Amino acid sequence: MGIWTRKELSQLATVSEASDSAGGHGMRRVLGRFDLILIGVGSTIGAGIFVITGTAAAQYAGPAIVLSFIFAGMACLSTGLCYAELASMMPVAGSSYTYAYATLGELVAWTIGWCLVLEYLVAGSTIAVGWSGYFTNAMASMGIIIPSAWSSAPIALDASHHFVFSGAVMNFPAVAIVLAMTALLVIGIKESAFANALFVVMKIGVIVLVIFFGSFYVHPENWHPFIPPNTGQSGVYGWSGVFRGAGVIFFAYIGFETVSTCAQETRNPQRDLGFSILMALLICTALYVAMALVMTGLAPYTSLNVSDPIIVALDGGGPHLNWLKPLVSAGAVVGLASTILLSVYGQSRIFYTMARDGLLPPAFSALHPRFRTPALGIVVVGIFCAAIAGLLPLNILGELVSIGTLLAFAIVCLGVLVLRARSPGAARGFRCPGSPVVPAIGIAGCVYLMLSLPVDSWWRLLIWLGVGSLVYVFYGARHSKARTGS
Repeated sequence: MGIWTRKELSQLATVSEASDSAGGHGMRRVLGRFDLILIGVGSTIGAGIFVITGTAAAQYAGPAIVLSFIFAGMACLSTGLCYAELASMMPVAGSSYTYAYATLGELVAWTIGWCLVLEYLVAGSTIAVGWSGYFTNAMASMGIIIPSAWSSAPIALDASHHFVFSGAVMNFPAVAIVLAMTALLVIGIKESAFANALFVVMKIGVIVLVIFFGSFYVHPENWHPFIPPNTGQSGVYGWSGVFRGAGVIFFAYIGFETVSTCAQETRNPQRDLGFSILMALLICTALYVAMALVMTGLAPYTSLNVSDPIIVALDGGGPHLNWLKPLVSAGAVVGLASTILLSVYGQSRIFYTMARDGLLPPAFSALHPRFRTPALGIVVVGIFCAAIAGLLPLNILGELVSIGTLLAFAIVCLGVLVLRARSPGAARGFRCPGSPVVPAIGIAGCVYLMLSLPVDSWWRLLIWLGVGSLVYVFYGARHSKARTGS
């Protein structure tokens, strides 16, 4: 049930394109290769580089956060190659949910789809919290002070990882930016892609400026020791900290997956999806590593545990870099907005595909009569994303995103191995090189990084999957089109 045959796989591209274009009532196929690369870069370069780099360096890896990015990038490269193969075979919306449905069946697909809900919702919320920090800083530089009670989360974690109330009311800037991006997405993908292209150009320009000019003012002593000695607690510095840092910042790479959710709005998905996924991944890895080196070289890593670590790093470079601060604040405000935009976009397309399979109410797959977008799904995702961003702090959100993402990525790699065995002759626009070794490396890397995350992350994942199981039992299984024969 839910396992596609070789014949069905070969017909999938034709069927999906016909169903989406018939009568002009489907999604609009307007995206080309350049659009997809910008979407991949736009959804990847966000909180990972503007926020999580600093917090992960301060809490887990020190200057060796550079190694964390390299290890996470290697795991992502294996996964990205697997995504590229499956995207060329199944050019439909749904990303790893669709791939799991085709290879491992409906129950596994539901599990992955539910993890993707966690991934995209919380990723968008995490980025919104980072956006709020930079926005508040930018307003302060202009003499407009936003009280912390109105720009921070009312819930926090104490030193023992227990929930406490911070005394704040809500992070209102974070809520506002999510709702603004939600409104833009309802209007249409073409308009959203154009806005994303502008956002990406601006934030990449700022990042390159910081890397280039900041490199002249690094203090090499800040890199020593490059791997700080372990404190005696697993995951806090030392090599265990490097790998925990890789697990925590892994969510910084999830943007390349958003490319695969664009399949039904891409003009030539078989040709362009795989190439765009890999190009976005390579560009982002290079920027992450360079920025991590410069940031930890400009300022002591212990000072970077803030929501705007690039500003703190520039302070460490002295007055010569003060002119960059307004640009960084502007670039972060614009750049993080594009990542929020694409997080909400990706989740709404997952809802769209799950609803078409009957696992969610059909209203989530209904397209707006004018804008041809799944408007209800976008609005629901936006509201929940805004609520999470307004209530929860950054350190909780980052770990939640990473563990759900790693599980989804591991199953995608497994899907490649399954399809190679079941449908070796199926048409593939791109073939993952080195199979079965590369997919196996992807699985092992993702599982290892999951194991390196704090135990609390596992408990939250299990609770989330428990809630998802109830939704599946009481709705999804009863309305599944595969089960009902429709």
